[in-house]
Amino acid sequence: MFFVSWPLPPAIEWPKFLRLLRNPAPPAGWLEAASELEDLKKRPLLLRWIAQHPKAPAHLRARLLPRLPWRALAAVAMDASAHPQARNFATERLQNLWPGLTLGERRALAPMAPKPLWRLIWKVPDARVLQAFLQNPRLHESSLLALFHAPLQPSQLEALSNSLWKEQEAVALRILQLLDETLQMPESGVVLGHAAHWIKVLEPEARLLASTGLRHPALRRMARAHADRVMEEFGL
Repeated sequence: MFFVSWPLPPAIEWPKFLRLLRNPAPPAGWLEAASELEDLKKRPLLLRWIAQHPKAPAHLRARLLPRLPWRALAAVAMDASAHPQARNFATERLQNLWPGLTLGERRALAPMAPKPLWRLIWKVPDARVLQAFLQNPRLHESSLLALFHAPLQPSQLEALSNSLWKEQEAVALRILQLLDETLQMPESGVVLGHAAHWIKVLEPEARLLASTGLRHPALRRMARAHADRVMEEFGL
């Protein structure tokens, strides 16, 4: 049995107790005792702070982490201060839970999802989930481009065209390259009009250069026409 030198509720107020949960050096046995509080058992979002604590014993972490809901798991997975084993477990658990989440839950999780979930999210045929994902603060241009592959889906194009990435030339160029492949797949659901925005993002010279590598005749003509029109307007 451990000697617990720090008080627990109801001996202390909950705000003070919650601050103690974030203390990096609790006395031996205090985290285990805290996890047995009946009020805490009813608040799995608070159990997160014990489960992820760097000083939590492995057996306690193994007991608590499987009880956490997806929101708490996402918080653990993205918290750099959490124990590495806790972050790894939380990430793996989220991957297993993903197929059973509702669209609303997926939309809420997407902006804070850890990187191992990104490919799963990118395949969701729902523009609202994808738009939420594109706001993930850890998503960088290189990691976004790595997700792109043909065939592009209409939901992906819709989400991108309404995101912070919609004016990025590297994104536009890669999308045009993949649209070139996708438009040759009759079952894709993508139409030529999806290319208009991405062509306009490019500078005229970049449009001309991009058009030389496009194989789809209508897409190639469209890119060339946009480039010629802008060059004529500016007398280039």
